[in-house]
Amino acid sequence: MQAIWDVVGTIPRGKVSTYGAVARAAGLPGRARLTGFALRIAPEAMNLPWHRVVGAGGRIVFPKSSLHHREQARRLRAERVAVKDGRVARLHMTDFDAF
Repeated sequence: MQAIWDVVGTIPRGKVSTYGAVARAAGLPGRARLTGFALRIAPEAMNLPWHRVVGAGGRIVFPKSSLHHREQARRLRAERVAVKDGRVARLHMTDFDAF
């Protein structure tokens, strides 16, 4: 889990990455679901920027009517990330090649 948490912690403000890209950057290709699990069990005291991780294609994975969906969209917009219809604009996506 620590490798995933470390990668998530490097996602810069105003950028997002996918669960799959985080897993690959952590040395765990094909383990996108493990990224989701790691974020779910991360201690709150870590203050991980969980909101910067989205599903494939830039989609917020929580149901649109959920509190989590609204909170993620709110946090992303606060970082000037464009969110429209539950999706993040591609220009905000990073795949860790630039790091």
